[in-house]
Amino acid sequence: MGRSQVGPGGFEVSAASPAPPLPFFYGGQAVIEGVLMRGPHTWAVAARRPDGGISLRQDELTSRVYTSAFFRLPFVRGVIGLVEMLHLGTSAMMWSANVKAKAENIEISRGAITGTIVVSMIFSFALFFGLPLLAGGALQRRGGSLGFTAVEGGTRALLLIGYLLLISRIPDVKRLFQYHGAEHKTINAFESGAPMTVEGVAPQSRLHPRCGTGFLVVVVVVSIVVFTFVGRPSLPLLLLSRLLLVPVIAAIAYELIRLGARHTGNPVVRRLLVPVLAAQYLTTREPDGSMMEVAIAAFSAVRSKDINPDDPEILA
Repeated sequence: MGRSQVGPGGFEVSAASPAPPLPFFYGGQAVIEGVLMRGPHTWAVAARRPDGGISLRQDELTSRVYTSAFFRLPFVRGVIGLVEMLHLGTSAMMWSANVKAKAENIEISRGAITGTIVVSMIFSFALFFGLPLLAGGALQRRGGSLGFTAVEGGTRALLLIGYLLLISRIPDVKRLFQYHGAEHKTINAFESGAPMTVEGVAPQSRLHPRCGTGFLVVVVVVSIVVFTFVGRPSLPLLLLSRLLLVPVIAAIAYELIRLGARHTGNPVVRRLLVPVLAAQYLTTREPDGSMMEVAIAAFSAVRSKDINPDDPEILA
């Protein structure tokens, strides 16, 4: 059975981390009362219904984005992965929201969900890009570009931490973070060879080196380096540069995350991963058994198609 180890700084790391690289890195994310899992050929999302049952949806990944070798090239895959998870995550979130809504006889239109997502993205850009720029300009009026981007990056990190701490007090968000923990535990169980049961998943760490939260930590660090070379042009050009360089920063951060995940047995890498793992305490909570069951259902659906690719699609 898989175990968790305590790494530098006292943070848990799955015992599977030092294992040889896997042919595919499974990933996922939490959705409303459920979990999305993504495999090499399919993706699946499971959600707990109000009546206690589990609804399951599974689709094949047939787009060239998933089948072409070009989109798996280093740095290209980081940008594609970001867009892919946004697309799959949005689709899974819409589906899981409707699972809950239909059980409660509530109609949620696709337009309403799309509009909410668009408004949230605009708000996020203003909060995490615009405000740090203003802070950097106010605190570093005559300083160099390094000082400016350091203040900007530090402000962005503090805003992110404060935002996560604030929303984590909302009951529904807390449950979302519990499902996030269930997703991590399930993947850790698979990577450590533990059985795909609640008993096998429960002892695993809720932290994982390939987490999207850790990715954001690396993005903040990489952005400070990249934006330093931009200098301090006018505000419109600064905003434009932040927007246009997002794919570049995402590509670099993605490769660093993959590199770290493959070499967690290295003592230097394990120390560098401390902030990546620490940040996940903000976005994960210990799940209960029913949440782990949902994560296991999603992961098992994906794995069944990888093992038996000719199996019929599972739809709910």
